[in-house]
Amino acid sequence: MVSAPSFHSDSALSASGGPTVAVIGAGVIGLSIAWRLAAAGCRVEVFDRGAAGRGASHAAGGMLAACVETEPGEESLLPLTRASQDLWPAFAAALEAASGMAVDLRTEGTMVIALNADDAAKVRFLHEFQTKLGLPVEWLSGAEVRRREPYLQPGVAGALFCAGDHQVDNRKVAAALHAAALRAGAVVHEYAEVSRIEVRGGRAVGVQVGDRLFEADRVVLAAGAWSGWIDGLSPAVRPPVRPVKGQMLCLRMDARLPLLRHVVWTPGTYLIPRLDGRLLVGATTEERGFDDRLTAGGQFALLEGAWRALPGIAELPVEEAWAGFRPGTRDDAPILGLSEVEGLVYATGHHRNGILLTPVTADSVARLVLTGEADPVIRPFALDRFAQPKGAAA
Repeated sequence: MVSAPSFHSDSALSASGGPTVAVIGAGVIGLSIAWRLAAAGCRVEVFDRGAAGRGASHAAGGMLAACVETEPGEESLLPLTRASQDLWPAFAAALEAASGMAVDLRTEGTMVIALNADDAAKVRFLHEFQTKLGLPVEWLSGAEVRRREPYLQPGVAGALFCAGDHQVDNRKVAAALHAAALRAGAVVHEYAEVSRIEVRGGRAVGVQVGDRLFEADRVVLAAGAWSGWIDGLSPAVRPPVRPVKGQMLCLRMDARLPLLRHVVWTPGTYLIPRLDGRLLVGATTEERGFDDRLTAGGQFALLEGAWRALPGIAELPVEEAWAGFRPGTRDDAPILGLSEVEGLVYATGHHRNGILLTPVTADSVARLVLTGEADPVIRPFALDRFAQPKGAAA
């Protein structure tokens, strides 16, 4: 039984003179912002409808693949993803120091493999596209792929490879951010669902949780897929975020003799090996609302795709299976920055890039809250990009 959370009711500035901040959402985005702000001397309280770090942050894969995941039509997102990718080594080191917990940043690199000639044509096109963008990718022959990953299917035709696309253990990152935020002085309220953002005179003044109002100078909306379902905002400023369901599963390898070392994208799945012997297989993309049920079709597609690339998984035990909800937007890019409602800041809609974009989101949103200045790298991702032109039909 979870005890009822306690709340401060005043909105006075913190002892350091910084603003008091209410953060909605205790995933990696909300917790990282809370950590940065609390460390800067703000009084910060975080509210989550469930346990901290147990939403999309728990369900993710932890890939930091800014390069190999870039596809035609996503060029505008590249400066943001690359900036965050560059921040990850220092961010991981700082987080481990602040929390006393490991996050398992791994730097073996990422492959996108082709299992046959048709696959190879598609992957070579992707390689050419990414090379023209100036990304540090290279083409590997089938023999070189097998040299690096000998347990892959013998007929593998080649692969796109990026040495700079890494991975972290997303669940360890979430736990470390929770610990770091608490150590910095933030208060994290779990199972404390925000029902309403309180707006008075065009300004966000706090959040409603149950029958209590927590007053704050700033409200950061970082509730992931649930960001658009919180009352109190007019349609014009309600972020258009929807849940995009993804099913995943985990197999158990021998950690001393793992079948795989690199993150590997196959024609139908991706495979993520962990240091402890877990092998993550993901992920479906489904428009099913908040239906988190596992399906036979989804799990079969994941296992079949993984088996075609890595036949040895047939002997591995299935350890876990789950579904999560990516916070999707109309253009699959995040919503970051100030709102037309004074005091309200957006940090949501990261879709499949939540773990990758954690450092740049934390730093830029904290800066925005503290100084009112928007980092140029987040300016293209303001909510007003979705605004309907004046005179357009409803």
